[in-house]
Amino acid sequence: MTTHAAKSPASRASIGVTGLAVMGRNLARNLARHGHTVALHNRSPQRTRDLVDQFGSEGDFVPTHTAEEFVRALERPRKLVVMVKAGTPTDAVIDEFAPLLEPGDIIIDAGNAHFADTRRREAALRERGLHFVGTGVSGGEEGALHGPSIMPGGSASSYDSLGPLFEDIAAKVDGAPCCTHIGPDGAGHFVKMVHNGIEYSDMQLIAESFDLLRGALGYEPAQIADVFRTWNTGRLDSYLIEITAEVLAHTDPATGAPFVDVVADEAEQKGTGRWTVQNGLELGVPITGIAEATFARSLSGHTELRRAARGLAGPTRSAARGGVSERFADDVEQALYASKVVAYAQGFNQIQAGSAEYGWNVDLGAVAAVWRGGCIIRAKFLDDIRGAYRAEAGLPTLLASGEFRSAVEDAQDAWRSVVSTAVRLGIPTPGFSTALAYYDALRAERLPAALVQGQRDYFGAHTYRRVDRDGSFHTTWAADPRAEHEA
Repeated sequence: MTTHAAKSPASRASIGVTGLAVMGRNLARNLARHGHTVALHNRSPQRTRDLVDQFGSEGDFVPTHTAEEFVRALERPRKLVVMVKAGTPTDAVIDEFAPLLEPGDIIIDAGNAHFADTRRREAALRERGLHFVGTGVSGGEEGALHGPSIMPGGSASSYDSLGPLFEDIAAKVDGAPCCTHIGPDGAGHFVKMVHNGIEYSDMQLIAESFDLLRGALGYEPAQIADVFRTWNTGRLDSYLIEITAEVLAHTDPATGAPFVDVVADEAEQKGTGRWTVQNGLELGVPITGIAEATFARSLSGHTELRRAARGLAGPTRSAARGGVSERFADDVEQALYASKVVAYAQGFNQIQAGSAEYGWNVDLGAVAAVWRGGCIIRAKFLDDIRGAYRAEAGLPTLLASGEFRSAVEDAQDAWRSVVSTAVRLGIPTPGFSTALAYYDALRAERLPAALVQGQRDYFGAHTYRRVDRDGSFHTTWAADPRAEHEA
């Protein structure tokens, strides 16, 4: 690799990064490795010096020590990437740099910001003639360095300037960059939020698969790792399945026990799953799989609650295992695939609803395309999802798409068998169970919601609609239940 000396602050950098923790540092290195001159800034100058000292040979860096110096180092229109904690710290950085910028300059927030904050910031900076681009970046620290999935929002004109840089450093699948302009203002961060919600659901379903193979078949983690490796050669081929096999095969060096057995069973979260569920409720979109996965993490962390309930009676697993055949592992693969399709279908429905609510006109096929590489939920079947939305942009649900419909219908008997076995053995499967319930609710001719509407009308005169004529109606339950009035 050619060695480059760090440039002086008088140089003109094509892009700058402020906030040089792991993600910011790796994104800056990725840009430099692709031949872009990168200005560097951090609140603590030592991080800037450390980056140049350790990685200065990777490309052209312009280290700066003040906000003014940083801005001077950037060529017009200035492109300034902010990589700091979401919330107040992001606002503080914007307040520091915005007065130093000129109309047409671009501030890029590449952190995990809430999309509503991004919309607020974009509107405020637009009034000052500045572009604000909320950008979802997925792939973790390795993705940031080697090629993430990038989901920029903001104005179309800002993407004209910024897009080529991001497309250059993004992951590539079949030669296509995993980066596209998602839509105006907060669209990029919204799509990244839903990505993370799907990620929660996907991880929960995989964890339940592990629990089922161990609890129902008695497999050891190393055996289950082999099962996951086999699954990763087929339709479940994905990053999460791949790393699951690695985690399950790992032995704790201190104890010699399977690594997964020495880790506390308390899953943590940083909030994006909760944001996704809250937004699903606001939009009225039933993202039940994401909600159950989020609540499963929450329940795992309530250790006192779990400890108090640990003595509650349940089935004897060892006695019940006799009815579980070796083909159960194949049934779990079927249930996992069908449940994953439900999770992605719900996520794309949420993006569809958010796009309509906020006027973004998000291309769902393009979203699936940029998720095929670089991001945490990258998976083989995202190419099929892309094809489904390219064929029918207004597809109501992936479950109605020919290919996915056939696969889920073929899997349903095994799916039901897995859920019923889990119930019989007392193995909690909130992800599998809620996905199956969602599937059955969608395909039902009639739902008990008719009774719910009757109850609501009885106690609150909330009215109801009829199946045989138009309009809203109310029954005078207390006075004369035979009397019905059009509302």
